[in-house]
Amino acid sequence: MTLSDVPPASTAWLDDRRRAAAQRLGEPSLPTTDEEVWRYSRIDELQLTDWSAPSAPARTDLPPAVAELLSTIGERAATVVLCDGFVVHAEISPHWADRGVFAGRILDAPAGAEAALGAVAGEGVDVFGPLNDARTADPVLVHVPAGVVLDRPVVVVDWIEREGVAVHPRLVVHLGRDAEATVLEWQGSAAVAALSLPLVELELEAAARLHHGSVQMRSDAVWQIATQLSRVATDATLDSTQVALGADYGRTRTDCRLVGRGATGDLRAVYFGAGTQTLDFRTFQQHAAPDTTSNLMFKGVVDDHSRSVYTGLIKVEKDARGTNAFQTNRNIKLSDHAWAESVPNLEIETNDVRCSHASTVGPIDEDQRFYLESRGVRPEVADRLIVAGFFDEVLESFPVPEVVATVDAVIQQRLDRGAGPR
Repeated sequence: MTLSDVPPASTAWLDDRRRAAAQRLGEPSLPTTDEEVWRYSRIDELQLTDWSAPSAPARTDLPPAVAELLSTIGERAATVVLCDGFVVHAEISPHWADRGVFAGRILDAPAGAEAALGAVAGEGVDVFGPLNDARTADPVLVHVPAGVVLDRPVVVVDWIEREGVAVHPRLVVHLGRDAEATVLEWQGSAAVAALSLPLVELELEAAARLHHGSVQMRSDAVWQIATQLSRVATDATLDSTQVALGADYGRTRTDCRLVGRGATGDLRAVYFGAGTQTLDFRTFQQHAAPDTTSNLMFKGVVDDHSRSVYTGLIKVEKDARGTNAFQTNRNIKLSDHAWAESVPNLEIETNDVRCSHASTVGPIDEDQRFYLESRGVRPEVADRLIVAGFFDEVLESFPVPEVVATVDAVIQQRLDRGAGPR
């Protein structure tokens, strides 16, 4: 990467930030599968030079799929739509704007907003942090002031339209003390090949409550390596649910750092791999303060020749007495050719904690299938019902229930397509 690769900036501070990141990064050196956190990944296939950063979005109107999504959700506190990494639409209810809520381009935010960018991420957890810092075209900020409770969701849609692009979306969500909000991220694309390297920062001040949902439905020719980093302060609660259905290779690293006494992080995910997809998840539940709680439940299904990877770490630091931390990963294989890897881990540096981890990988439970078939349910219908029930535990908690029907429809399409002998 050279400084000439850095997108033009609208303000000096963002320009300076990009250039500093590019200088720090130099020529990007990608990780390898020799590194434990990248074990089982497909990182060796990635060539950054195969993709080019767009200078402008391919379209500025709402793609039909995005318009349909927004119609499904209905009334929203705010909406931000990106196309090819650029904000093309931002609106906020005047009621919430008058109360100090902001959602849109960080370049349009009130003075001082730049301090939020990088406050959680720092210089990043791997090379993709400074890469995002250097190449992000149009960072988005969602800010909810102290004491404000939103009763409608904030929706951020990240859409890729152009073939062959590399996009570096950046989303910063900041909740002030005792604020509450629901934020939905929707990641989609046209039927194009592209590279997406998004970075999300979630900052919760004391007693804040964030209900966060993300849905990844990229095309099957997109490569995505995403990073979600959160910092949760005293008595604050992060409730985050991911859905991953798209991409050729879709990876998400999720770090939840509980830094204040009584902080809580609930992390959930559902994923369904089909064809030759690889869906890859790395999670870090980091307990840095006393009396903190984290609960993780990731559930996945793999079919055809698809693969899934889950590696998780619960880390309890020496000052985090009274920690409660739980980590569970469950996987169902619908095909003999599918493959799932599950590696949960614990690292505990203090006493007086309750921690557990569990993982399973296997086919559909034959007892459940037999029970349904013995009552006249056809085998392919039985499998659909079992998978739907398997995912329900997570999807019932999705913070924007209006989009669950869309997710269910994609899952059912995959099950219908795969019906028959395996």
